[in-house]
Amino acid sequence: MKAIAASRLRKAQDRILGARPFAQQMHRVLSGLAAQVDTSAHPLLARRALDGPERPILLVVVTADKGLCGGFNTNIIKEAGGVITNAVQRQVSLGLVGRKGRDFFGKRGFDVRFELVNIFTQLKYSHAQAIARAAIEAFTENEVDSVQLVYNEFKSVMQQRVVVDQVLPIRPLDGTADQDELLPEYLYEPGPAAIFDTLIPRHVEIQFYRALLESAAAEHAARLTAMDAASNNATDMIEDLTLYMNKVRQATITREIIEVVSGAEAL
Repeated sequence: MKAIAASRLRKAQDRILGARPFAQQMHRVLSGLAAQVDTSAHPLLARRALDGPERPILLVVVTADKGLCGGFNTNIIKEAGGVITNAVQRQVSLGLVGRKGRDFFGKRGFDVRFELVNIFTQLKYSHAQAIARAAIEAFTENEVDSVQLVYNEFKSVMQQRVVVDQVLPIRPLDGTADQDELLPEYLYEPGPAAIFDTLIPRHVEIQFYRALLESAAAEHAARLTAMDAASNNATDMIEDLTLYMNKVRQATITREIIEVVSGAEAL
């Protein structure tokens, strides 16, 4: 399992390193747009009124389909449980990606809006499109107030970070990230409505696709680390048991020699 995880990690790492810059820049550009335009320009930019009816939060939880990867799934489930607890009196609907999350939350009576399992063996962009389609439909039809995403971000082979990100509505940049950098002013051609109708749904798909790629790479890294530790522990246990066996064998031989010598002296 360690060898398999190591071979798959390289491919998954190359995919996420290739997709991450595009997803980050697209998120930055659309967040800048959201800070400068009227939020009524597109339904996916609209924020719910504070005095309006409270609707559930759609929480998309990305876990693995398999275990034996250390605390990978446990950390995700724990973080998702914290989000549900912190929602206080708000209801939370779940979108579950991965068998481990489905098995955990599905048995505990949570409101599950959709689920998707067994996709990480052959992860495709169409999987992210299916998740984005369900999230966009729930948000535009006013069934949920926001869409949040919980997943493991790949940092390195030894480190994965649990991330809670708001996908919808798109958060505008607050200007505090870089005081010296001014947000660019955009000229829209053919117009904001046409551009937003094309870019914003694609942006949502890209963010989900990036999260799936991050989770896949982080899972392989976590499994590689866990199986390496398991191999080392098994080697140490074999050495300890071998030493104990040799001690017992030597003690048995010594006892038998003493018995033979004692019997000879008695004769």
